Amino acid sequence: MKLFSHTFHVLEQGLDYSSLKQKVIAHNIANVDTPNYKAKQVHFKTELNNALQSLKAYRTHPKHFEFKKKTRSNFSVTTRNDVLYNHNGNSVDIDKEMSDLAANQIYYNALVERLNGKFNSLKNVIRGGK
Repeated sequence: MKLFSHTFHVLEQGLDYSSLKQKVIAHNIANVDTPNYKAKQVHFKTELNNALQSLKAYRTHPKHFEFKKKTRSNFSVTTRNDVLYNHNGNSVDIDKEMSDLAANQIYYNALVERLNGKFNSLKNVIRGGK
């Protein structure tokens, strides 16, 4: 018997992504004055496309689309080589990094709130609705 729904797994993957993005942004900010440092970024869109292609859905009719399930949660981190912001060869834009940091924090907090809601629902069921 499966105790937790697929939602927990999806929320866990979202937290993994947000955590990795936080580390990459912090690394970029820490190296804002490092000569020839190239900023890094986390790619999620390719993972999203891969996940969408690999979904498994319940089909009620043979003409419905068939999906496949995939549980991989690797995100790719790449270096931005196409931009140059500073005279010393550094490509970190501190304003963009701080903006990304704030957006990532909001995303992380939303995921944590949703996860707390799911656990509170389970707690409510275990207590018998009391």
